[in-house]
Amino acid sequence: MPRDAKSIAMRISLGVSFLMLTGKATAWYLTHSVAILSDFAESLVHGVATGLAAFALWYAARPADAAHPYGHGRIAYFSAGFEGALVFSASVSIIVAGVHGLIEAPALRNLGVGLAISGGLAAINLVLGIALVRIGRAHNTLILVANGQHVLSDMWTTVASILGVALVLLTGVWWIDPTVAIGIGLYIMYTGVSLLRESYAGLMDEVSPAVVNKLIEGLSKAVDDGIIREFHQLRCRNVNEEVWIDVHLLAPGDLSLVDAHRRATLVEERLRGMFDHRLRITSHIEPSDHELAHPGGHRSNDPLADVRGSLEQTT
Repeated sequence: MPRDAKSIAMRISLGVSFLMLTGKATAWYLTHSVAILSDFAESLVHGVATGLAAFALWYAARPADAAHPYGHGRIAYFSAGFEGALVFSASVSIIVAGVHGLIEAPALRNLGVGLAISGGLAAINLVLGIALVRIGRAHNTLILVANGQHVLSDMWTTVASILGVALVLLTGVWWIDPTVAIGIGLYIMYTGVSLLRESYAGLMDEVSPAVVNKLIEGLSKAVDDGIIREFHQLRCRNVNEEVWIDVHLLAPGDLSLVDAHRRATLVEERLRGMFDHRLRITSHIEPSDHELAHPGGHRSNDPLADVRGSLEQTT
């Protein structure tokens, strides 16, 4: 996906966040509803988080340099974590406001107008949130996924506030409004914790079982086709839009260096063809008679021991 298209999506999200702030502030001012106030508070946090996400998307797109040879994509996890922390903080404030509303009944008014404004804003957020999540997941862009999930959580809080205000309007029971606000706060808290969990998983290089299984499938197919004899030491990690892979490929020991390289390249090309996002593969060729190639064991206290041993035998 072109980087400018992702930037456009983020800019639209940023513009819509300001629209949400203006519309929900107006709806709360007109109605004095605690549920709508809680929805406005969530949108306020979302506006700040979207600004951070826009910066993170720009920064993650910067090419690798001498100081960051693996690129700048890991900022996506900091962005998602910060957004999750903001969402969690907003949820606490919303629950406190709801409890206060139960203690001191709000003076509700103009509920019909507030419902109309909130309904229009919810529809806009629904379309935007679905689009952001789909684009982000299709192209492995955590920043867009996190922002899209936050937009959808914002939409659901608006829907909940609409239902609460509508029930008050129909029944005249005032305490429904702050009770709905507390429910909104609990839902937002769950969303915030989910974003924090996802951020932690990325920062700690948590392995995706789906990605690993797909890699094993591709490498096993290369073994079945006789391109390599075996493989081991498979490791991978996600960094925003890229998957970094390390693997040792075992091939017949009597192959020429040129032929061994050709086989490794073929395996790498096959793996890249199996994924929609970019793979960064580092493969290490070893002879299939692995024990003879490493008579002292594969691991050594001195990482250069095997190299030194080979040099001594040739001199």
